[in-house]
Amino acid sequence: MLVETKAATETGKPQSSAGEPRPSRRRLPPGPRGLPYFGVGFQFAYDPLGLLERVARAYGDITEIRAGFMRRVLINHPDLITQVLIIQQNKFQKSEITRQLLGELLGQGLLTSEGDFWRRQRRLAQPAFRRSRINEYAPTMVQVAEETMHGWRNGQVTDIVEQMMALTLEVAVRALFGTTLPGEAAAVGRATTFLMRYQLGRMRSPLRLPKNWPTAANRRAERERQVLDKLVYRVIEQKQASVKQPSADSCPHHASGSNGNRHDDDVLSLLMAAMDEDGSQMTPQQLRDETMTLFLAGHETTALSLAWTWYLLGENPKAEARLQEELHGVLGGRMPEAADLERLPYLRAVVDESLRLYSPASLMSRMSIAPFSLGGYDFPTGTTVLMSQWIMHRDPRFYDDPNSFRPERWLAGLEDRLPKGAYFPFGDGPRRCIGQDFAILDTMLVLAAIAQKFSFRLVPGHPIVPEQLVTLRPRHGIKMTIQERK
Repeated sequence: MLVETKAATETGKPQSSAGEPRPSRRRLPPGPRGLPYFGVGFQFAYDPLGLLERVARAYGDITEIRAGFMRRVLINHPDLITQVLIIQQNKFQKSEITRQLLGELLGQGLLTSEGDFWRRQRRLAQPAFRRSRINEYAPTMVQVAEETMHGWRNGQVTDIVEQMMALTLEVAVRALFGTTLPGEAAAVGRATTFLMRYQLGRMRSPLRLPKNWPTAANRRAERERQVLDKLVYRVIEQKQASVKQPSADSCPHHASGSNGNRHDDDVLSLLMAAMDEDGSQMTPQQLRDETMTLFLAGHETTALSLAWTWYLLGENPKAEARLQEELHGVLGGRMPEAADLERLPYLRAVVDESLRLYSPASLMSRMSIAPFSLGGYDFPTGTTVLMSQWIMHRDPRFYDDPNSFRPERWLAGLEDRLPKGAYFPFGDGPRRCIGQDFAILDTMLVLAAIAQKFSFRLVPGHPIVPEQLVTLRPRHGIKMTIQERK
């Protein structure tokens, strides 16, 4: 049970009675005591976002959280978040939590690598994610949305999360890899969901059996990893084969893949051909790790953004009607193009508001690799710092009526007025998500294509329970009824 204390000031700094910062630093920030030895570990395991939100509201903008032998610092103010992600970013790296969750599956991909190796990989991958190049994938995104709608019927009940996972997976493999994996979405969804829960369960358990012990969970985890590995290696082999065998016109620069993109113009081809300043290219293992990272991160977060957005629109008919009016006025029933998006401000506001309330990445962590000072406190090397979009994006100091879905809040320049660090659905600083523009484009085009023809309503009584895994997922899915627009 949390012990209520006076909240800290806005920046979390200790204050004197006159309101000025004290010249001396306190040794540790305030925080909940919890149980002897265990601290708040059980509460964190059961409901991490709920616990962090209660702690932030009770103890202020910087607080210590104890869970067993682990001590973490939660920060909940834009200035502090900016310090960690931007100003003092060279003193931090991805935390041990991140490596434990993702390292075995993603290897040394962009999400998990560090230091000079990460900088080299980012430099090699960056050209593939320039906005001008990403816009070339727009027709693929719209085409996949159209194909998905062809399989729907009026009154059909479906899990919109599964539908969006299948859609964005097909977009990812066509646009990013220049190939296709028909019928594999369900297997990918099962594998990723199980592996997320499996890894989190191991991390939170006081008793961790070795992974090579033949328990049912360990055996299934190995099977699911093999499912994903086989798919990724199949993608790489197909790409390597297409590079060796150009089309009949013998001009590889005009060879077409199944999605209409040139064989050499997708992200995987660019990564295979990319050469660093020293003349080196990615090794096969590096290519596997980056492909796995793109394979999973390139579709799952976008799918969740879309699913949460359909849920929010279904629960807010006025916002849905305003979006429909804008789409009709600009598109008139035709499929959207990338050039249309600048004339659809309310559509972008819907996306921004959905990302505010349900950021797929709703909890971030960094571990210090050097001593640092923050919010009036000094911390040693090895300190884990937590930041939560779930909490920050719902802070009433920066958002009026913060728990309500109000896209119109973004139409009057809110993003420009917010302090840096108050809105960071894709992170910030040098490690801001490299696929941000791809994800935003995909989300907006799919919404614009589908919302003109269909709406969705939550099945009565279906529970919506956000679950913090690696990403923010609905624990029971989102069961919705598909309604065809007349």
